[in-house]
Amino acid sequence: MFRDLFSTQDLAASTLVLVGRNSERLQRAERVASLLNRKSGAGLKIESTTDWRTALDGAEFVVHSTAIERNRLWRLDFEVPRKFGIRHTLGENGGPGGLFFTLRTLPVVFDFVREIERRCPRALFINFSNPESRIVLGLGQYSRIRCVGLCHGIFIARHHVASILGLPDERVDVWGAGLNHFQCLMQIRDRETGADLYPLLREKEKSYDPEVEPLTRDLFRGFGYWLGCGDGHVGEYLSFGWEAGEGGYNFGWDESERAKLDQLIDDVLSGRAEIPDWWLMPSGERAVEIISSVMHNRRRLIESGVVYNQSVIPNLPASAAVEVPLMADHAGVHPVSLGPLPDAIAKLMTIQIGVQQLAVEAAVHASKELALQALLIDPVVNSATAARSLLDELWDINRPYIRSCI
Repeated sequence: MFRDLFSTQDLAASTLVLVGRNSERLQRAERVASLLNRKSGAGLKIESTTDWRTALDGAEFVVHSTAIERNRLWRLDFEVPRKFGIRHTLGENGGPGGLFFTLRTLPVVFDFVREIERRCPRALFINFSNPESRIVLGLGQYSRIRCVGLCHGIFIARHHVASILGLPDERVDVWGAGLNHFQCLMQIRDRETGADLYPLLREKEKSYDPEVEPLTRDLFRGFGYWLGCGDGHVGEYLSFGWEAGEGGYNFGWDESERAKLDQLIDDVLSGRAEIPDWWLMPSGERAVEIISSVMHNRRRLIESGVVYNQSVIPNLPASAAVEVPLMADHAGVHPVSLGPLPDAIAKLMTIQIGVQQLAVEAAVHASKELALQALLIDPVVNSATAARSLLDELWDINRPYIRSCI
């Protein structure tokens, strides 16, 4: 967000309020923001507070990116189901892990949202937190605030197909629709000529390195369309996803990268290091582009966003959270319909929508009974006995965070 906020002058004279629970880390973030603001001439007014409620007063945009004990609990989301024989890929957005991520995250989201409804009801809520689909689905069902979820999965999918095609990413234009981390690339075209690249992709994929995204490519051969943004993410939604690998998330790498960034920040703030050039280059995320488009009424296409369906994809349930292209302007964000999905793909995704809907209901009502039902209909869960056992253990672990949202 800092990279995008401070690499544009579009938001000059706006107030950026940083919010955090740890005052020491919050002050550190504010120092970084002030440094980049001066260096770039972005012209923002920067404030910070540990009182997130007052930060909402008069807000026009709320950017949400929170997780509860992210790595510790996510690791348990992955390891506990495996102990009972569940074979899964990441334990984040699908399967048992997706359920418990939902159970502990939605109550926090609704704390924020109820205050938004009171203090800044016209604000646009921009969500980066996982599980994206379930957060947007919950807000679509139980709130009237304006919201959109953002994910860079569409760009990961584009990179994969561009690599197979032997073309630079920027030469390939993709149009996707479906679920978060499970989009169907409805069109793949040459950005310069407009040519349909699907025939070339089908041909080149046959001889491409078989070790690269084998699950996604099996689905490509079976359904005729490229799905999702990598085997780990797509595999979360499928009973056979584990066939492409069940190693889980690389927590060691994650923690190492965070430590490196922390050290770099300390070095820059202390004067031991210069500001890296990339700190003032756009990140490729789209939150600031949406904010600028809404503020300045610039009608802009945003490649992908998660929204409440309401028939944007006509052959998926209206009460689903879907990921589709968007238009952003002064009136907000407007989903762009690419029409119905291919029939078999719509049926495949509808299975997962039912799982997500039950998980949201379980979280909103703090219901262990509904949580069990969400597990029993999840294609990743292959044993009712395992479902009950992992539910008991993970429910106890997450009990401090599970509470009714209504």
